[in-house]
Amino acid sequence: MTSSSRPSSESVTVDPFVPLRRTGLDPVPDLAVLRAHEPVRKVEFPFGIGAWIVSDYEHTKAVLGDAASFSNDFGNLTGAVHGAVSAEQNPGGLGMADPPAHTRLRKMLTPEFTARRLQRLAPRIGEIVDQLLDEMESAGSPADLVQHFAMPLPSLVICELLGVPYPDREAFRKLSGARFDIFGGAGTGLSAIGESLQYMRGLVEAQRREPGDGLLGRLIRAHGDELDDEELAGLADGVLIGGHETTASMLALGTIALLENPDAAAVVRDGDAAAVHDAVEELLRYLSVVQVAFPRFARSDIDIDGQHIEAGDLVLCSLSGADHDAALGDGMDGLKVSRASTSHLAFGHGIHRCVGSELARMELRIAFPALLRAFPGLRLDVAPAEISFHEYSVVFGVDDLPVSW
Repeated sequence: MTSSSRPSSESVTVDPFVPLRRTGLDPVPDLAVLRAHEPVRKVEFPFGIGAWIVSDYEHTKAVLGDAASFSNDFGNLTGAVHGAVSAEQNPGGLGMADPPAHTRLRKMLTPEFTARRLQRLAPRIGEIVDQLLDEMESAGSPADLVQHFAMPLPSLVICELLGVPYPDREAFRKLSGARFDIFGGAGTGLSAIGESLQYMRGLVEAQRREPGDGLLGRLIRAHGDELDDEELAGLADGVLIGGHETTASMLALGTIALLENPDAAAVVRDGDAAAVHDAVEELLRYLSVVQVAFPRFARSDIDIDGQHIEAGDLVLCSLSGADHDAALGDGMDGLKVSRASTSHLAFGHGIHRCVGSELARMELRIAFPALLRAFPGLRLDVAPAEISFHEYSVVFGVDDLPVSW
């Protein structure tokens, strides 16, 4: 990794939560200042938890791509927060696992998430979108876009993907609501992880008895002897983590961004597939709803940008900071849906890059044009300053989004 002679200014206090804060849709200006002057900076969180924030594109991409130097293993986190997180709360899956376990699991899962394999879901996604838009229209104007569209769409798509029984789908939809809100109350997110894993274990047991056509059924038929129930539950929960609240947030925040930029909305509503593709990629970059990547831990001492990071140190990469870096091109602080696709980091990078990225893209490419065509007069029914954006949340989003037409 590159180094710099830039002097450290650790005597200047830096808000460690800067990567989790926004001004409207945009990262707070302090994040841009940090990126420009100290893109690799040591900070202190409450309870004596130290960490490094990486906020520029170059070094964020380097850290995320260097699995040899940085570990994602959940066991590191249990030690870093001094017992506040227990091994029983390990969400499993791919995000907080290292090779060779990560390599083994991802090799089994990746074929199920290729663009070609996922095409089988496209017609069903279109049907779900149309159904939800019809229900929203029947509910009447004004309506809450989060409740009627943004939250149920990815939930129902994941149900289709996993093979969740129809009677369970409403309960399933509620599983991920609080797990990313770190200030939602003591243990809120960790409790949600436990509830989700408990449900997934039951789903796996049912699929073991009678494998269906969904993801779990196919994994059991192809790799049932290689995967135990805990691994399957962790993979299923990882799909929920990666695909529910994140996509719901993109749908809600993307709608805000488009309604605030009528020319961009026109491109998405009336453009061809190529134009919609570029617009969705730009929305993903601009919004970067997953604000911080899964935590990394240095495996050994390493220097980054002239800063000495010691073995075991916690490293947090700001995806929103990296995706607004001028290294990606001009005008990265603004939305330009006609921009050619960039190598943004909204889905991460390296071996832990979101395995469900193609599914998320498919949902967004279907949903945004359909929403804008169904409601040509769609508009916000609340002043921008009154929108209830999440605060200090790993996944940026809104609690509700009143719209009218």
